[in-house]
Amino acid sequence: MKKQLKNFDDYFINLLNSRIKNKYLDIFMYRVTDLGGAIFITVFTLSLVIFGSTANKIIGLEALLALCISQIIVHSLKMLLSRERPYKIIEHLNTFGIDLSDYSFPSGHTTASFSLATTLAINMPKFSIVVFILALIIAISRVYLGVHYPTDVAAGLILGVGCSIMVHMYLLKIIEEIALLLGIS
Repeated sequence: MKKQLKNFDDYFINLLNSRIKNKYLDIFMYRVTDLGGAIFITVFTLSLVIFGSTANKIIGLEALLALCISQIIVHSLKMLLSRERPYKIIEHLNTFGIDLSDYSFPSGHTTASFSLATTLAINMPKFSIVVFILALIIAISRVYLGVHYPTDVAAGLILGVGCSIMVHMYLLKIIEEIALLLGIS
């Protein structure tokens, strides 16, 4: 199993980081990856809570809880597993000047992107395709930029989707009660 995962990582990191590399994707991927970062995700989610309609405020609270839970798991796994980033191991990887000090597994950007996308898709199904495509592009950008292995983003995808579904299924009533206490609903 370990060999198959390594082969998977090697094939897709070579495909995304080297074989399809071009100047247009370099610019696009370098920019789009920030949409999965802490600043954008937090500002977007807090904007729902602060400026949204009553329904959107509750969706924002749901997204915040899913993000908090998923990011606690991400950072715990990063410390526990301590997987080095690919650009620190693989020679001749296109790194785009990015140098991060934390570990690789799982991808926090991918986890956050899919956590938010899943929450939005569950609550606003008409946006499902758009939010999932955007989350997938962010995930691909992490491999394209050489900061994650494909298995890092696969784990982030599973973690983000799973946490959002769990929050929606098991914690939505608590979120609605908190919203009521805050005068949101």
